[in-house]
Amino acid sequence: MAGIRCSACPLRVKDIFVPFTDDEIAFMQSFKKGELEVEAGTTVLMEGSSSPQLYTVLSGMGTRYKTLENGRRQVINFLFPGDFSGLQASLMGEMKHSVEASTHMRLCVFKREDIWTLFRAHPERAYDLTWISAVEEYFLGETLASIGQRDAAQRIAWAFVRMFERLRAVGMTQENTVPLPFRQRDLADALGLSLVHTNKTLQKLRCLDLAHWMDGKLTIRNLPALADLAMIDLEKPARRPIM
Repeated sequence: MAGIRCSACPLRVKDIFVPFTDDEIAFMQSFKKGELEVEAGTTVLMEGSSSPQLYTVLSGMGTRYKTLENGRRQVINFLFPGDFSGLQASLMGEMKHSVEASTHMRLCVFKREDIWTLFRAHPERAYDLTWISAVEEYFLGETLASIGQRDAAQRIAWAFVRMFERLRAVGMTQENTVPLPFRQRDLADALGLSLVHTNKTLQKLRCLDLAHWMDGKLTIRNLPALADLAMIDLEKPARRPIM
């Protein structure tokens, strides 16, 4: 499949992403080295590796996770269209977590060694990398706050609202339904819950007619009520840069 030119990027026109200038589009086209397509279950980035490539998710979804010393996997968070991955290896020498494709994914590929050209030639775009890193740190902080201060129903409600709004912002809703291809175990890991507790809580949310997650699809029945349960305000996701 032929690569998509940056000027025709289907994500760039979404309101959630900061617009590019003509100069930035031209630079990003030279920065981009190609595209990669991977199937579900493929390891895109490996913890401990020094990947020569950076990626922007053009389509599909993935899972970020760490492998513990006993071999068990701890899910950190999830990757959605527009997310950037691989920066850790650029700045820290190696990846501190792994990334696995949860669905078929299409990725824009950038060379890690070219990132310093980005800092020299387009400092505004380099600042965007700082913004992306800051948002990841904020999201992890919000996740920790959920684990520490919200009960199981509130945690899952929080995750569902955040993921639904993020996917809606990139045009992946059909009425009140979005694709959510992750496993219950992945969600349980990310939210610090047992699989049994997660399953029971999902049944509770379904019985309350708030949210229904089955067969890789999440249907939100009552978004304001779900946000109230999660103890968060309903607001559009913050505008963000896209690499």
